[in-house]
Amino acid sequence: MGLFDKIKHAFVKDKEEEQKTEEATQEEEKVSEPAEETTEPTEAEETTEETTTDAEFPADEKPEETEEVEEVEPADTEKKYEKGLAKTRRTFKDRMNELFANFRSVDEDFFEEVENTLIGADVGFDTSMRIADELREEVKIQNAKKPAAVQNTIIEKLVDLYEEEGEKEVNELNEQPNGLSVFLFVGVNGTGKTTSIGKLAHQYQQEGKKVLLAAADTFRAGAIDQLVEWGARAEVDVVRGNAGSDPASVVFDAMTQAKEEQADVLLIDTAGRLQNKVNLMNELDKIKRVIKREDPTAPHEVLLVVDATTGQNAMNQAQQFKETTDVTGLVLTKLDGTAKGGIVLAIRNELHLPVKLAGLGERIDDLEVFDPNDFVVGLFKGLLQEE
Repeated sequence: MGLFDKIKHAFVKDKEEEQKTEEATQEEEKVSEPAEETTEPTEAEETTEETTTDAEFPADEKPEETEEVEEVEPADTEKKYEKGLAKTRRTFKDRMNELFANFRSVDEDFFEEVENTLIGADVGFDTSMRIADELREEVKIQNAKKPAAVQNTIIEKLVDLYEEEGEKEVNELNEQPNGLSVFLFVGVNGTGKTTSIGKLAHQYQQEGKKVLLAAADTFRAGAIDQLVEWGARAEVDVVRGNAGSDPASVVFDAMTQAKEEQADVLLIDTAGRLQNKVNLMNELDKIKRVIKREDPTAPHEVLLVVDATTGQNAMNQAQQFKETTDVTGLVLTKLDGTAKGGIVLAIRNELHLPVKLAGLGERIDDLEVFDPNDFVVGLFKGLLQEE
């Protein structure tokens, strides 16, 4: 089953559940309507009232008691994505509604509006142009004229392109089954880099792994203190130096300690590197040389942390870091707090960088290994239209 078929299946299932809920509500309202009062109850009726308290209906027809439903945290990853993408889905829906509000016919002006709508939804310029071009051909083939059919075709094209571009994509972290896994985290300040490291450390610690953190962002004392605090929360050790010390020396100490203690995972925090600063990039290269001298196969991941709320800026950061260092994957933070989640489509389709981890909440366990299927179903399921 293709991705779009999964989305349609989920859409139909939701509609069926909505219909069942609506029918049950209507039935309950009918049953709950008070009976018409009579002027004088008969003796039999009086006896029934005295001997029964809740037998106004037969057991199989008695209406269920209604309770106030409290919001429950999502129980699985699919639900987390559905909840976390609510803002993006709502914005996407608003843009689609705006697109079709003045819908008259499928002409060249309409296709230009499609391009503008998709660009505004942060799916990327190249992706938007390609979808509009493919839509032109598909509309002719399917003879789609009604707004619902055209909207569904747009979504189908987006999903098909997303699936096509991700055929050989690896979203799992490159963990070493029989040795130390070394993950190097890079990115500008303020993206949630240190927080992501702390959350991932907690998860590995909960899995019973021996985890070590390295505070190689020595340019800011606050960054060291922040990682130490996360280490305390996750109950893992942090290798640190003094503010202003050589970051590469901290990494060397961390690699040495990780080997001595037979650690499973070493997570290395680095300074918020401005991608146009050559000296900072040189410092990053020095860190990587130190790592490789201790373990020629490491680092096993170079993870660029980007803030999903920045939309196109996140795309630009990913592009520039990709050009200056060998980024192996992205950590996309604050995905639950933005309406710009469409940037994932642009990153996959235009940069061909896999998203490895996604932040879907503020809790310590809300950093998830990125699931491309759950993401696309969570984004588009609620946008399909009944034709």
